[in-house]
Amino acid sequence: MNASTSSRRNSLPRVAIVGRPNVGKSTLFNRIAGGRRSITDAAPGVTRDTVEAACTINNRDIILIDTGGYSSDGEDIAALVSQRSLRTIEDADVVLLLVDVTQLTPEDEEFIGRLRRFADKIVLVVNKTDSALRDNAVWEYYSLGFRQVIPISAEHGRNIDLLLHSLFELLPPETVEAEEGQYASREEICITILGKPNTGKSTLLNTLLGFDRAIVSDTPGTTRDVLEGSFVYSGNNFTILDTAGIRKKRSVEEAVEYYSVSRAISSIDRADVVFLMIDSQEGVTDQDKKIADQIVKRGRGVIVVLSKWDVMSKIPNALNAVSDRTRFLFPQLDFAPIVPVSAHENTGLDKLLSTTVRVRRQLGRQLAAHELNQTLRILIERHPPPYGKKRYRVKYLAQVSFHPLKFALFVNKVKGFPASWVSYLENSLRREYKMDLVPISIDLRGR
Repeated sequence: MNASTSSRRNSLPRVAIVGRPNVGKSTLFNRIAGGRRSITDAAPGVTRDTVEAACTINNRDIILIDTGGYSSDGEDIAALVSQRSLRTIEDADVVLLLVDVTQLTPEDEEFIGRLRRFADKIVLVVNKTDSALRDNAVWEYYSLGFRQVIPISAEHGRNIDLLLHSLFELLPPETVEAEEGQYASREEICITILGKPNTGKSTLLNTLLGFDRAIVSDTPGTTRDVLEGSFVYSGNNFTILDTAGIRKKRSVEEAVEYYSVSRAISSIDRADVVFLMIDSQEGVTDQDKKIADQIVKRGRGVIVVLSKWDVMSKIPNALNAVSDRTRFLFPQLDFAPIVPVSAHENTGLDKLLSTTVRVRRQLGRQLAAHELNQTLRILIERHPPPYGKKRYRVKYLAQVSFHPLKFALFVNKVKGFPASWVSYLENSLRREYKMDLVPISIDLRGR
């Protein structure tokens, strides 16, 4: 696979927000980025992976990064989150180190000790300074030895303009991006990865990007926010979104998981093509069907990705068996390509991405009205609509939109119009115009 990260995005200055859990990092991230990009909650440790957003400070484009909280806990997820935060600090051009004005904990002091070597690019941000009454408590933070100490309230927006000015002063000088025009002229394809927990979504994301963008763990629910990355493959720009695993509604108990799942579903609207990840060993479940319904409802392209295929590939005729069963259980996705992959062994990814390009092109088909109706007349002659109490007549067909592909079929009587004939028309359009890999919707309209 010939993939590389997007030059344009990676060339922007990177500003990281860091600190221990629950000091308000995600609230500050959302405040600067301008929207609820990161999930916020009173529970500590909500953010795990780094969350990135492109934004503008004083007419200067930057990448703003929200990180998981640094913890001295050296076990499991907490250790992975802390390691990711430290790596992000090394790569960042500017670091906003957040502390809570009401308390400086031993964990803060340990973290600050590890950051001393980065002092030149750090702004110490004293959060939850909600009023002038708390400003006096800020003085003790000057003793930590950082050149810039800014008291703010991320929740109420107090002194954010002062913080942004200090941040801007630390940004590296602007450079002319020599390759910017090369990437600006390319069409971008957006992919969303959806599926149940532990189907390999984050592993696939990391493999396609070529670096560990998402934390991978056997613990279900590791990914919470929607993670975004970019890469180039065969001359096409891709943006890819990794999402939280979607469990059955009755299994979702915590508010954090509820918001994670809601954002995962909402990310369908950003996508051109959705990778629906199915654990090839587990097979299709009822939950997978519900996710598929949401994708088809929104008219997005979808590829059924059979993950962890390195195990199944050793079984004779496994692909035929799994594909047949998937088609049987997924009648609403009878058009969707099925691609087996192993992100661990880097197999199947070329086919996955080339299929993605084909699906995206089919979604963009625009058909002239005269051509459509010439085809419609031929189809009516081959197979006229059946009689009911009243004879059904088809007037004409129009394309309403592309991406998603929607058509309006004008008939003399909408009520009772045979669904079987609409299905016949849909299948015929797929064959005639080579739209066999994408969803099509046909709405009946009276005339």
